[in-house]
Amino acid sequence: MLATVLAITGMGLATLYSAAGGNFAPWASNQAARFAVLFIGMLVLSRIPIGVWKRHAYTFYAITLGLLLVVELFGKIGMGAQRWIDLGIIRLQPSEFMKLASVMALAKFYDGVPAGFISQPQVLAIPIAMVAVPAALVMLQPDLGTAMMITLAGTAVIFLAGTALRWFLGAGMIIGALLPVAWGLLHDYQKNRVLIFMNPESDPLGTGYHLSQSKIAIGSGGPFGKGFLNGTQSHLQYLPETHTDFIFATMTEEWGLVGGIVVLLAYGYLIKWAMGRGFEAPSTFARLTATGLAFTLFLYVSINMAMVMGLAPVVGIPLPLLSYGGSAMMTVLILLGILMSIHREEGHAGRNTIQ
Repeated sequence: MLATVLAITGMGLATLYSAAGGNFAPWASNQAARFAVLFIGMLVLSRIPIGVWKRHAYTFYAITLGLLLVVELFGKIGMGAQRWIDLGIIRLQPSEFMKLASVMALAKFYDGVPAGFISQPQVLAIPIAMVAVPAALVMLQPDLGTAMMITLAGTAVIFLAGTALRWFLGAGMIIGALLPVAWGLLHDYQKNRVLIFMNPESDPLGTGYHLSQSKIAIGSGGPFGKGFLNGTQSHLQYLPETHTDFIFATMTEEWGLVGGIVVLLAYGYLIKWAMGRGFEAPSTFARLTATGLAFTLFLYVSINMAMVMGLAPVVGIPLPLLSYGGSAMMTVLILLGILMSIHREEGHAGRNTIQ
């Protein structure tokens, strides 16, 4: 697993180096320094017993929820959205941490609920509120992609806890009926993203520019790519956000279909490993935390790749360990540190069973 993390990050650094025209500054050097510190932090977090994570799950959730409120009041505005708290040294994006905090808080909640009461309405109302409140705060920033990730990961934990299927069917019908209302609440640029996703050729030089250029970059790479440092869409600045949201397009233009498949397989292994921690977890809290975090990692990868390939509307979801950025990298490495902690707990449980 650690070798896979290092390989994905190495590919990310090479792509950032290329996107900057063959220079380590400003992206590759900063990303490498961040990763070195955060990788050590991940290893430190892996030594924390899972009981400590469980004991402080609600505290982590409450602090992160409070930070989301601070963002609404004093948040830093960038690219039309208010998502960051400027601490001088770094810009903190609390919505990233809520992806972890909500999963762990839900896992702790269900760890204390008897199996026969999980589907009771009065019990179900609590986890729904635990997901809906932070998702609503993130939507106000506005950040549709992150709000969707929090909602989907939370829903997955509620499902895996054993909630009756009838509740999900009923919720699906209600959501379907409310879609016209939800459409009216979206910002104009969010509506345009959905419309452009359905017909990107309708405005190739305007709203559909990002998506059109991304597909051109990916397709022009062919089977084996144009070669390292030879990407034209990125180097000639046709492709926007080459170092963040559309880094996969930057990478596949130079490394081609083969390079893209290798990266996909690496992510697939990482997600498989993460899901395995849930299947072998020794407790309800560890099981739900591991599977919820594995699903969160899957959402990161699937939403970003679907977005850059034109299979989903454009939303601001980075590709973990490849995209440039501190908050997302910190979140993913914390996620992996928690999963490593659960993995260590599995080993202790197995040895105790043998003894």
